[in-house]
Amino acid sequence: MELVLYIAALVAAIGFLVLCISLAMTFTSLNKTLKEVSGTMSGLEGQLQGVTRETTELLQKTNDLASDIQNKSEKLNSVVDAVKNVGESVNGLNTSVRQITTSISSEVEKNEDKIAQVVQWSNVALGIRDEWKERKAIKEARSDYKGL
Repeated sequence: MELVLYIAALVAAIGFLVLCISLAMTFTSLNKTLKEVSGTMSGLEGQLQGVTRETTELLQKTNDLASDIQNKSEKLNSVVDAVKNVGESVNGLNTSVRQITTSISSEVEKNEDKIAQVVQWSNVALGIRDEWKERKAIKEARSDYKGL
């Protein structure tokens, strides 16, 4: 019976030894895996810092671009306002010209008879002048003929 006890103790000791060896192997493998994970995490940390730096630069460029667009938009608004004012001025000028044209047309219609009389009198005056020139030319021609 004592032998069974020794054998049981020996089996338990061998089992404990196998357990310790397998735990040691597992811990060694786990240590190796953790070192690899640590290295990977260090690499990721470096890459993350690079991405963070690039993101910060991109955000700064985006802010600068937005500011530039805002400035150009404000300048464009002033140009649009100026063009609008020019358009309003042209419309006002067109309205004034239209009113003047209407006024002149109505005055011409009112004074049509007077204008017709002025045209007739001017035709008469031009006719008299032409006749006077003809008579003068004839007189000059006669005096030149007599002088020969």
